[in-house]
Amino acid sequence: MAAITLLDGGMGQELVARSGDDPTPLWATRVMIDHPGLVRNIHADYFAAGATIATTNTYAIHHDRLERFGMDPLFHALHLRALAEAHEAKAAHGAGRIAGSMGPLMASYRPDLTQPLDISVPKYAEIAQILAAHVDVILCETMASVEMAEGALAGAQAAGKPVWLSVSVDDHDGARLRSGERVADLARLVRDYPVAAMLANCSVPESMAAALGALKELGKPFGAYANGFTHISGNFLKDAPTVKELTHRHDLTPEKYGDFAMAWVEMGATIIGGCCEVGPAHIRHLAQRLKAAGHTIV
Repeated sequence: MAAITLLDGGMGQELVARSGDDPTPLWATRVMIDHPGLVRNIHADYFAAGATIATTNTYAIHHDRLERFGMDPLFHALHLRALAEAHEAKAAHGAGRIAGSMGPLMASYRPDLTQPLDISVPKYAEIAQILAAHVDVILCETMASVEMAEGALAGAQAAGKPVWLSVSVDDHDGARLRSGERVADLARLVRDYPVAAMLANCSVPESMAAALGALKELGKPFGAYANGFTHISGNFLKDAPTVKELTHRHDLTPEKYGDFAMAWVEMGATIIGGCCEVGPAHIRHLAQRLKAAGHTIV
């Protein structure tokens, strides 16, 4: 039996659903401003469900996104607010770890917007330095190309904390990144940078077995946390989209998601959880399944 790190589930979609507000291009960030405490409550629900990691609501807090709405002066304060809400939930729960999230610059699922390293690395380093004192690990999420992943990974080293690198894969071929590059091509990054774990996220659960097969070969602890979208629509790949352009699946029950995740554990994954549209009910069911199978949640 294995020791499994159980991540939380999606934050942005939970925020939109619970707030009742219409999504904006600032989605999770805007909701956090308008509804103080809602992020803390979601973290608390995931801890109560059995998750041992709270992923900070900092994924989309980037200068390029805030500048469009005249909100860039809030860059630092928004990071600290998200960190505080994660810590408040952890303190109330009495246990847990915090992963500092760093998402793609410019937009998600857009390898065509990958910025060169001389631009991306300093941007990520700035965020990593803000997160450093407040998190246990830096989580670079939803990276869609090798160069995008390298920019985040290199910048994350500024935190002086363990770094987990998570990539988003093709929904139809999980052995490839959304850029079309092979997941196996990440081997160079594992060789050149200190990477504590390799993950795949924010792709359909059906794609994850192929992704994990490739990640396993990289020789690091590995895992997955899939989304609950039907697909990434063309409209979402335009500039400044909102989550209205994404459709959630109606078939991905906690039981079905649990079936996928337990198969990942059988492959050797030791870090699992959920991404967009995977909520506290899914994590609670997964925690129960893991314990029933004799695994230890750490």
